[in-house]
Amino acid sequence: MTPDQAKAELLAAMTEDAQKEMGSRVAQIEEETLKEANSRSRGILATAIARYASEVATERTVSSIPLTGEEMKGKIIGREGRNIRALEMATGVDLIVDDTPGAIILSGFDPYRREIAKQAIERLIADGRIHPARIEEVVQKVKDETDESMRKEGEAVAFDLGLHDLHPDICRLMGRLRYRTSYGQNVLAHSAEVARLAGIMAREVGLDAHVAVRAAFVHDIGKAIDREMEGTHLQIGIDFLRKHGESEAVVMAMAAHHMDIDWPSLEAMIVQAADAISAARPGARRDILESYVKRLEKLEGIADSFKGVSKSFALQAGREIRIMVESEKISDEEAIWLSKDIARRIENELEYPGQIKVTVIRETRATDYAK
Repeated sequence: MTPDQAKAELLAAMTEDAQKEMGSRVAQIEEETLKEANSRSRGILATAIARYASEVATERTVSSIPLTGEEMKGKIIGREGRNIRALEMATGVDLIVDDTPGAIILSGFDPYRREIAKQAIERLIADGRIHPARIEEVVQKVKDETDESMRKEGEAVAFDLGLHDLHPDICRLMGRLRYRTSYGQNVLAHSAEVARLAGIMAREVGLDAHVAVRAAFVHDIGKAIDREMEGTHLQIGIDFLRKHGESEAVVMAMAAHHMDIDWPSLEAMIVQAADAISAARPGARRDILESYVKRLEKLEGIADSFKGVSKSFALQAGREIRIMVESEKISDEEAIWLSKDIARRIENELEYPGQIKVTVIRETRATDYAK
């Protein structure tokens, strides 16, 4: 063997030994790194959860209004029940006046409608003038004021989070989420919770906390308008935020919170983790209420899809649907056939226990002014 051959053989043997040792060492380092990463991530999550103490609120489907006496109950009911019918038609909420002494129970799956009905009835009771025309006037006024209060509430929550430059339309939609629930969890409260958790975790690991908080706060903004527009709440939210001038870093961090796309940034990972923590904490969500609400929404959606329908309300926990039609587009005879068509479509598209009463209401109003 020549010196060069001996040198080459020795080098090959040493290289092989070094590679084996290096492979073993790399595997050991990877294992230690994984353990350290798991330990650190658990520590960061535990720190965030410990530092953020969340209020637990249970969403209800009923509200109650105390009555001063039987006389006021009679005024609410009205002659032959005309006032209570006008209230139910204007608000889309079930009024139960006989079950609880000294109180009216408002039953409805939509918190927004229930709040409108509650405020309207309280004002009518305080005013004392209760008749169908006055009821419609007060309900409309309460709706206008509630829409303004939603914007202010969205701004107040954003201010608490240190977000002082959000577009007013973004604040308005975020305030609207106060009257939206996801599996029984209030979406505005959930959004604020996710934003605070994301901010804590982002600061713990040295990321851009402002981007994380901003993206976490608006991550469900599409849910405020997804009942009015086609598309998922995620895509609707992305389009809305871009339209109103949000930075691409915030939009992309928000866009990945359901892991529909690859992680565009570390802030996106933080937002997704904070969302998962908020949704998974004990008592945060309930599947039964959400499936119930979705069934009632679909029931109303079927009715609203028919031509000539102005508005529809699911009542009696989904056992009845009341449909108001435009009198200039639907005749009395067509109203009869409309009720049958809607009933057939409900039978074909929905699963439900018992039966659903379909009531189509058509009324003609004549208005003039004395001058």
